[in-house]
Parts: sequence; structure tokens; C-alpha cells
Amino acid sequence: MSKPKLAYYLAGGCAGCDISLVDLADFLVDVVSAVDIVFFAPTLVDVKYKDFEAMPDGSVDVGLLTGNIRNKEHEHMAKVMRAKCKILIAYGICASLGGIKGLVNLHSNQELLEKAYRDTFSTDNPTGELPSPKYVVDGRYELELPELTEARTLDQVVEVDYYIGGCPPHYEHVKAALVALLEGKLPPKGSWITMGHAVCEVCARNPVLRGEKKKPVLEVRRVIEGGVEEEACLLEAGYLCLGPVTQGDCGASCLKVNVPCRGCGGPIPGVRDYGLRAISAVASALEDEGLVDRIEDPVRLFYRYSLPGSMIGKRFGK
Repeated sequence: MSKPKLAYYLAGGCAGCDISLVDLADFLVDVVSAVDIVFFAPTLVDVKYKDFEAMPDGSVDVGLLTGNIRNKEHEHMAKVMRAKCKILIAYGICASLGGIKGLVNLHSNQELLEKAYRDTFSTDNPTGELPSPKYVVDGRYELELPELTEARTLDQVVEVDYYIGGCPPHYEHVKAALVALLEGKLPPKGSWITMGHAVCEVCARNPVLRGEKKKPVLEVRRVIEGGVEEEACLLEAGYLCLGPVTQGDCGASCLKVNVPCRGCGGPIPGVRDYGLRAISAVASALEDEGLVDRIEDPVRLFYRYSLPGSMIGKRFGK
């Protein structure tokens, strides 16, 4: 019996999701022996796209695509992955909802290029050159760079079968997801592969888990404004934690080091728009609606990881 074939592609990401796999080094020894990795670019090997494109459509059992779709090359490879893979998984929050890098949609590509290549203190660019999709060297050689697009989620380009959240996904959850894949114990298509619990449900700071009642939020504080009791709920203390609406597949890792949840796990089951639900959850916890004025940069708080995939995301696309 032939081993299942696996393909992996990193698009507009930081390779953090790749590291989540590497963190499972011992477990991966068994996985590698159980599957046939036919494509893993560009992290592990410099496999040419043409070799993967030459494979028959539908010949790969599972494809993992990480990172958002940020240029024409990513778009092309997303379509190739979709054609070759029977199951395509948006792996990590960038592929699933756009990720923190999706905040580029708040600006035009021209603004971003001007900032990066002309307007920084450390940039030495006396002629003001900007990257160009095509450039001819010595009148003979034509060099190409992928053309930038707005940041998009994978499912805004191709059909996606499953989603895995996290920035990056917690390695223990990645392990559980891989086991589910290998054992064929996946949820219905279109689902997030998740434990199904919110961060608050697995957070030791949750007063409900200690038999206490939740308290309203009396003030809004920034994380630089002072400490909090070791076991206190950060949201109750005024630090705007999005744990109530975020999947807890991470095991509440950030909360364990006094950092409020910012939503990288993606929405809890049944939520269509993560940012809207996060706004609703925080607003309902505030004692006084006047506290809303104390929230710094609400777009980057509530849509930090989900702007491209949100209902308002297209309004910011350039």
C-alpha cells in the first residue's frame, strides 16, 4: 500500500508555521516514515515549481499552505496546490484569516514601497528607486519580481477544505491535527481543525474555573501600564484580552506569561467574523461604554490577525 503524499508551500508568511512542524522533530520521524513528502517549498528544499506543476492533478493527498496570498506568485502556487491536492488546508492564521501581515491592507502598496525604500532613516537610496515587476539588465537580461497584490486569505483565491489557526499553531495542536489527518478523523469539510474550546476555557486565570463570578471591566489599560496579580483575569484587570472568542488550541500560552490574548487562534466555532465578535465580547464586558474611548487603535486590536478575511476587510484593500 502506497504512503499518502504530502505537499507544503510557504506563501506570504514568516516561516513560524514551519517551525511549529520542526518543533515536533521526534514525532516527525514517525510522520516522515508514514507519508511521502513530494513538495516542501521553499523552506526545506529548492524544488522547482515546474516539477510540482508537472505532477498529475489530484495526485497529492494533503496540501498545507501557510502564509497569506500577497503577490501573483503566491496566487499562482495556491491554484497549483489546489489542483494537485485532494485536501488543501489553510495552515496557520495568515492563510486562514490573513494574519498580522494582512494589516498591510490598511495602506496602498505604493505607500508601503515608499515607506520601505525611501522614507526610512536607515535607507540609502539616493536615486529613489523602487522595486519593479520587471527590470532589464544590460539590455539583455530581464529580471522579474512577483507583482504585489492586496493581502488575501487562501479561500479568497481557491477553495479550502480545512483551517488551522495560530501564529504559529501550537506544536501540540499541530501534532493532534497531523494524527487526525493520518487516521482519517477529520471534521466536515470547511471546518477548523480545533479542540473546540475558547482560550478562556483553558486559562487558569479564568475566575469561573475557580468557582467565582466574572467581574465587569472597570478600566481599560495598556500592557505597559503596570503589573497584575499572578492569577487575576487580565480582561477583568482592564487589559483587553480576546480569550473569550478565540480558539484555545494554544493552551492559553500567552496568558501564562502575562500577555493578553490577541486572537491568533482564530474564531471559536460558529463565529463568522472574528473581529465583530471580539468587539461585541469586549463591549459587553465594559462597565461603562465611555471606556471605549480608551481603546487604542481598535482596528489593529480587534482585526490584528483577521482583517483580510473579515467582512470589512475589502473596504481597506488597495
